[in-house]
Amino acid sequence: MRHKNGNKRLGRSSSHHKAMMGALVCALIKDKRIKTTVSKAKLARSMAEKMVTLGRSGTLAARRQAIAKLRREDIVAILFDEIAPTFEGRNGGYTRVIKLGRRSSDGSEMAILEWVESAVVADEVVAPA
Repeated sequence: MRHKNGNKRLGRSSSHHKAMMGALVCALIKDKRIKTTVSKAKLARSMAEKMVTLGRSGTLAARRQAIAKLRREDIVAILFDEIAPTFEGRNGGYTRVIKLGRRSSDGSEMAILEWVESAVVADEVVAPA
């Protein structure tokens, strides 16, 4: 029975899923917006919001928890120093998912995952799919 197994793994092993989500959130922190599939964007959104919540607390323990999840100290530094302070007065809802339509190669539903406070032009989309 699947009681309380709410995590979608997208057909991957748990280690692959954790690595993929960490990589997507790192790309989001570094590039401010990423283009990926809708299901990956929705899963990465929850992890990104949790990382911003850790960044808002700003403690050493929170920084270590973020490093444990993201596995990149330079990205965690950007998160804690640049991104988290911009969301100081906001109680959640730090990201948005904008649906783009279907990918021509395999028909996967594509989306842009970006920070709410970013004022980037919608045409400048770069990131892993």
